[in-house]
Amino acid sequence: MKGLKTMDINSKLSELGVSLPEAPAPAANYIPYVEINGLVFISGQISQNESGIITGILGNNMNVEDGYNAAKCCAISLLAQLKSSTGGDLNRVKRVVKLGGFVNSDPKFTEQPKVINGASDFLVELFGEKGKHARTAVGCILPLGVAVEIDGIFEVS
Repeated sequence: MKGLKTMDINSKLSELGVSLPEAPAPAANYIPYVEINGLVFISGQISQNESGIITGILGNNMNVEDGYNAAKCCAISLLAQLKSSTGGDLNRVKRVVKLGGFVNSDPKFTEQPKVINGASDFLVELFGEKGKHARTAVGCILPLGVAVEIDGIFEVS
């Protein structure tokens, strides 16, 4: 599939009711992304929205739907970083390669893949075939009590 033009992606984001925030600044001693050999590696983006950080433990005080929505917020932050890494030109995106999904989970919670689907479904809806990707979805304890954290690898031209 030929790449969508930036305007098409921006139009699709608008159609989906999504406005990209400014790319979040790193919270520690790391950089938000590294581009090498046509791949952009984006550091983990925590679940946050315009109201702030989304916290919770899946299987305890959050359900799958809440986690799904938190994962979508992570994907929106990934896109904000990706837009920054490409100088604002999302037309450079050739493919979503891989997502690493981390879910703040109760030890008995086993539906991490359903949570990370919030990010995966959103990226496929936005990019179509080139949004399909490899993925990991694991349960863990996350810093700051955030519900979800996702990192990503994207191919760019």
